[in-house]
Amino acid sequence: MSHTVLQILLLAIVGLPLAGAVAALLPAPPGLKGRNPGQAVLRHGVTVTGAVLALTVALAAGFDHDRPARMQATTDVSWIPALGIRFHLGVDGVSLPLLVLTSLLTFLCALYSYFRTPDGPSPKAFVALLLLLEAGTLASFAVLDLVLFFLAFETVLVPMYFLIARWGGEGRERGAWRFVLYTLLGSVVMLLGLLLVGIKGGTFDMVALATDNGSGLSHSTQVIAVLAIGAGLAVKAPMFPLHSWLPDAHTAAPTAGSVLLAGVLLKMGTYGLVRIVLPVAPDGAHTLAPYLAAFAAVGIVYGSLVCLALARRGSGGDLKRLIAYSSVGHMGFVLLGVSTLTPTGVNAALFANIAHGLITGLLFFLVGGIKDRYGTTDLDRLSGPTGAALYGRAPRLGGLLAFGAVASLGLPGLAGFWGEMLAMFASFRPADGLSRPAYLTFMALAGLGTLLTAAYLLVVVRRVCMGGNGEQRPAATATGPALADVRPYEFAAWTPLVVLTVLAGLWPAALLGLTDPAVQQLLGGGK
Repeated sequence: MSHTVLQILLLAIVGLPLAGAVAALLPAPPGLKGRNPGQAVLRHGVTVTGAVLALTVALAAGFDHDRPARMQATTDVSWIPALGIRFHLGVDGVSLPLLVLTSLLTFLCALYSYFRTPDGPSPKAFVALLLLLEAGTLASFAVLDLVLFFLAFETVLVPMYFLIARWGGEGRERGAWRFVLYTLLGSVVMLLGLLLVGIKGGTFDMVALATDNGSGLSHSTQVIAVLAIGAGLAVKAPMFPLHSWLPDAHTAAPTAGSVLLAGVLLKMGTYGLVRIVLPVAPDGAHTLAPYLAAFAAVGIVYGSLVCLALARRGSGGDLKRLIAYSSVGHMGFVLLGVSTLTPTGVNAALFANIAHGLITGLLFFLVGGIKDRYGTTDLDRLSGPTGAALYGRAPRLGGLLAFGAVASLGLPGLAGFWGEMLAMFASFRPADGLSRPAYLTFMALAGLGTLLTAAYLLVVVRRVCMGGNGEQRPAATATGPALADVRPYEFAAWTPLVVLTVLAGLWPAALLGLTDPAVQQLLGGGK
């Protein structure tokens, strides 16, 4: 496919959701209103996100897979000449999978919401905010200018805040405010770091800075830049101990908000580390890498211990909150891989990013389905005498929950296995100059985290799918009558995530073949 066609596709992918967000607020054209205006705007959301997904698939199909390290579909024009800021877009093997993941999850959320609209204000605002969120996220993965990256990074805050605050559940105001305050404070520090790099490096162009590989920045400047930029990215990642906004936001968010927050927004933090921090300030990254690894390893164990505590009988644990805390542990593997500064570790981080988006997105969809049926996500109520007992009352839903759990614990043959395994493998032999004994300790902690993850997820499956005593009961017992199993629209929204989780687990080379050449080039200073 020609460069011009790819260029148009990428511009359309970034611009169409923004135009669709504006159009969602306008009156529906005559003949397209359906049964009511609400249904028309929800259909509009499905149509726009579906078109964006189709364009992204076309971009992926036309992408030169033989040269994934080369920036493709580029647009580079002057935007603010006085400040040296350019409108620079492009895609390579690092960003392409994230673009596809974002467009897929947003389309599935729009499709799910068409049939199961969350309680709240006008559907017009919901669809407009969903499309604005998609536009900001796609732009974050496509822009190649530091200032544009910051603007796109901040764009997602507004729609996510309102999605949580207006369509969320109990505690939504607290969750929304914590999300905004933490992210804004981190973003202010990150902006200072980006400006420092741009001014000292003489350009805000991310490709040029990566090619220079920090040659124009002193060691002290690089360390300060990594601290500042890394702080803002670590909040979004989320890295322990900057994660405390995450459980409240996830627990309160509507199903679509939780899926996108876990599946897409968290990836913006780790993507920024790989795209900006490692190639632009390699000496600073090398100095601070052991500290990042330490926080990542502690986060893996901490997240797993909290989940294990929430899963215990009588703890009053919330299933949605448990999955939110599990993200702290899973994203810890991503950060651990990045901290090794090796191609294996960075590839592990990028693979784990995609796997986490697929698996945790599926889990939040499933929890939303359980809450729709039972009106609660409280584990004690779900596992009580009149609780879920999904294997007996809704076997397909129970089977999908068990599948999501074993995928999340890293079962070989599914997507969750490869990122965690490669991150620990990279920790066994980190980059030259990093303390191998320290990284062996971090690897051991990560291994402990995998055991704890298996423990709490199996406890959750036992309690929710089998019931309080762990014995599978038939549908018509004290647990109550059989409930609606997986509905057609749920099947349509969840099946792609199941299929991709299996395919990525069985054929990891499809993703690693894209990321590895690009990672090699980023770590090698564009060479």
